[in-house]
Amino acid sequence: MTRAIYPATFDPITNGHIDIAERASKIFHELIVGVYDRPMKSLLFSTAERLEMTRQAVAHLPNVRVESYSGLTVHFAKKHGAVVIVRGLRVLSDFEWELQLSLTYHSLAPDIETVCFMASQEYSFLSSSILKDIALNGGNIEHLAPSPVVAALRKRAMLHEDNFKNVAVRD
Repeated sequence: MTRAIYPATFDPITNGHIDIAERASKIFHELIVGVYDRPMKSLLFSTAERLEMTRQAVAHLPNVRVESYSGLTVHFAKKHGAVVIVRGLRVLSDFEWELQLSLTYHSLAPDIETVCFMASQEYSFLSSSILKDIALNGGNIEHLAPSPVVAALRKRAMLHEDNFKNVAVRD
């Protein structure tokens, strides 16, 4: 049985992430989606919120489960007996970063392979950052994320808007 992990921040999960999870779930017996809970970047959603949205987004995949983790990704993989780390590639600039990650993973855990899935063309531009930017600026994101994510982003966008109502504008 081949077990794989699909680690990311998922802040929040997008249809592009879901596409990778769906495709990976067809290849591996079990896929564990790892929601990284301590990234070195600012987050819009808490770990609990990201876990819940991710669980809802992949609930239709019977061989996929979602867990949070901290620490090294290879340690998360080993803890769960995974021999593959799944990553997604959208654009050429992703390749350099993913190559560095893959080589790092291999230096730390030579028995774990990294498998990269090319983004489907319809999602090749999509990232969580782009999704958040569109949502927080009032754009349509319904075709880019599952409905629970769309609702959560709309709620955050309203809060974001409210934050600016009381800001005094100086001449």
